[in-house]
Amino acid sequence: MLDLGRTFLQSVERSPGNLAIVDGDKALTYRQWRDEIAGLAAGLGSVGLKRGDRVLAVMQNRYEMATLHWACQFAGVVVVPLNWRAKPEEIGYCVQDAQVGAVFFEGVSAPAIEAADIASGVRKVSVGMGAGAGDVLAFEDLIQPGGVLEPLAGSEDISLMLYTSGTTGNPKGVPRRHRQERTAALGHVAQNLYRRGERTLGVMPLYHTMGVRSLLSMALVDGAFVCMPKFDPLHALEQIGKHAVTCLYLVPTLYHDMLKQYVPGTHDISAVRKLGFAGASMPDGLLIRLQEVFQPELFVNHYGSSEVYTFSIEPDAVKKPGSAGRAGINTRLRVISLDSRDVGRLAAVGEEGQIIADLSGDEAFEGYWNRPDADARSIQDGWYFTGDIGYLDADGDLFVTGRVDDMMISGGENISPVDIESVLSLHDAVDEVAVVGLPDERWGQRVTAFVKLRYPADAAVLDAHCRNSDLQNFKRPRDYVFVQSIPKSPVGKLLRRLLIAGQYERVDASGNEQRPVSGAGEKS
Repeated sequence: MLDLGRTFLQSVERSPGNLAIVDGDKALTYRQWRDEIAGLAAGLGSVGLKRGDRVLAVMQNRYEMATLHWACQFAGVVVVPLNWRAKPEEIGYCVQDAQVGAVFFEGVSAPAIEAADIASGVRKVSVGMGAGAGDVLAFEDLIQPGGVLEPLAGSEDISLMLYTSGTTGNPKGVPRRHRQERTAALGHVAQNLYRRGERTLGVMPLYHTMGVRSLLSMALVDGAFVCMPKFDPLHALEQIGKHAVTCLYLVPTLYHDMLKQYVPGTHDISAVRKLGFAGASMPDGLLIRLQEVFQPELFVNHYGSSEVYTFSIEPDAVKKPGSAGRAGINTRLRVISLDSRDVGRLAAVGEEGQIIADLSGDEAFEGYWNRPDADARSIQDGWYFTGDIGYLDADGDLFVTGRVDDMMISGGENISPVDIESVLSLHDAVDEVAVVGLPDERWGQRVTAFVKLRYPADAAVLDAHCRNSDLQNFKRPRDYVFVQSIPKSPVGKLLRRLLIAGQYERVDASGNEQRPVSGAGEKS
């Protein structure tokens, strides 16, 4: 199989004049970008970085970040991207854990870099800041004009190492080979029906598997990657129109925020023909609104992870709302009993269980970096335990109903939050919703809905909506808490643990006063 460096050269050779990357006023063709990538790849070697070494990148989605990613693929250097909001202790941990030889950073991450525990032998490269004191080099000074691109890596070399979010304890490194990354990108192209010359909005961060996939998939189809260093819904809409973006691949939260700012006749979204989402389930209400506004040719629900890029694909998200579809073209899936580690103990049709994926798939990782303890928890008999709960319906389609850690037990019943959230999202007054189980002496956990309102409504109105839906009665929320906002991670995932911990701002049913609003009645 081709490595990623030679993969990029394919696009240069096929379509040298095609637009390859845009960042503000900077726009480069594949030929032009090749020359700058070559210069940076040579620069990596000039500071002592060699094949197999690792570099930490703590940057936003900017030209320099994308260029570094590709230069590393040619130099055989492993890129280790990290959230640009990372705290000093997380940066220090990753520097030590990955044993990096250099750290690339920009102004927004500079204070954390300065405060982090970084060994004196690690080179520092600043982006957009010029050279600094001591051993801090300037990114532009590292580029060597006239460099020639010679791929030094092969398909079995490690391409990058993603760090998982680490909601408990330290984050885990997920090393991925060139062949695994290329296969994942090929699968993404095939399953999203990308054509040559597509253009995508590069807003999902390049420290996240969705952002990396957007970058690589555009190179596979000689397409353009339009950088967005930091998401802003109005700016995103402007960039879509200005650069005739044809495909979007975002988390539901970002779609939600764009729709709130979208003004027909003001924002041109006519070039967008393909929508894809991942990272979290999409409420039915948002799904319907996106279909009405964009009227896409293709609307894909992608379910996957850093470890195994694609678990499943639903190519028509609107046709069967909530469905994550069936196993991707490089994957095998199973749903096994909730309380089992036996990969052969399959759950019955319609029965919620643990979702697991075959690690023989071409997109799958081979284990965590220096974490045998994490391997022991997540890998069993050649299968990866995703930590997600779901079920297969009578058609064989997968529905993801939550995380193992999110499962609520109320009155002895196992209750997942996703279908409750989908029902509530269909009420016009509900802007966003998250459901969690709060401690309750009688029921063990009390199903509680945290709601951000679009316009005034109260608990009784929302409870009546649930009673008139097909939601089973025991799943109905028993309390409603109206909040200023729903807490989310930087990539738009709900942070239910913060709601459970009480880290939110209450408002009343009109959205004004900060006081609790409760009570849709007892469990019945």
